Amino acid sequence: MSIWPKVFVTRMIPEKGQSMVTDFCDAEVWPDELPPSRAILLERVRGIEGLLCLLTDRIDGEVMDAAGPGLKVISNHAVGVDNIDLPAATRRGIPVGNTPGILTNATADFAFALILAAARRVVEGERFVRDGRWKTWGPSLLLGTDVFGATLGIIGYGRIGQALAKRASGFEMRILYYDPSLESPNPYLPGKPVGFETLLGEADFVSLHTPLTEETHHLIDDYALALMKPSAVLINTSRGPVVDPQALYRALKQRRIFAAALDVTDPEPISVDSPLLDLDNLTVVPHIASASRTTREKMATMAAENLIAGLKGERLPNCANPEVYASA
Repeated sequence: MSIWPKVFVTRMIPEKGQSMVTDFCDAEVWPDELPPSRAILLERVRGIEGLLCLLTDRIDGEVMDAAGPGLKVISNHAVGVDNIDLPAATRRGIPVGNTPGILTNATADFAFALILAAARRVVEGERFVRDGRWKTWGPSLLLGTDVFGATLGIIGYGRIGQALAKRASGFEMRILYYDPSLESPNPYLPGKPVGFETLLGEADFVSLHTPLTEETHHLIDDYALALMKPSAVLINTSRGPVVDPQALYRALKQRRIFAAALDVTDPEPISVDSPLLDLDNLTVVPHIASASRTTREKMATMAAENLIAGLKGERLPNCANPEVYASA
């Protein structure tokens, strides 16, 4: 019988973080590219003391109970924890770790990259060349929309939303934001707080940076999209279900908004036969906003640190349910 704490890691993570886990634990690491099935997950967690999971893994009370009373910690290799039933973990006295802050700059960089790409039709233009349709220069070829001096509306003004605003200020953009959870805005940050409908009606670019909750599920629906300008661009680097995909398809197909760029989709991954993929005014990438080497390595390290702290009975460096310690 191993003297090392038994853990299950639901996917291979960057080397430094994975080495920290395997050096400290009796770790089983799921080796496949795809996540373990529900049945396999329920089987492999039995008797573990720690679980290191990804946002693709649904970790609810059933999984926690399958692990048993020895489960000491759940560490999520992500900032968002919408894949984990936090109340269920708290009731069982299990701290849940996440990786906040570390991916702020990478995600803000990528959100601005999507703004530029969608506005100037970069992906569409690249396909145009590869398809052999580029015959000559033309004064009306693939006309886009200006970014410099435009109005940017940011929904969710946390770390990433604020970082995006700083980047947009370099393009002299007018910045509006909507975030009802923001109690005391930093007066030194760019941006003006406005209502949800005002933001949608005035913004040339709407960028989503809100967590996925019951309130934000399909926040961008037919009604929201109808409020946007016909020249507006929607950007989503938060969570796929914040946007209603059927509503987005209708708005893009009918040219009720100019374009959209998605790093996340609903469902995820998007089906190859989704009608959204037939649209030229949509850019979709495979959830890579935080995918810089440095950022992902630091995320893995943070996830490992949370896991190991929990196994030692120490307070997690980054805990998504800190109330678990008050109830201990």
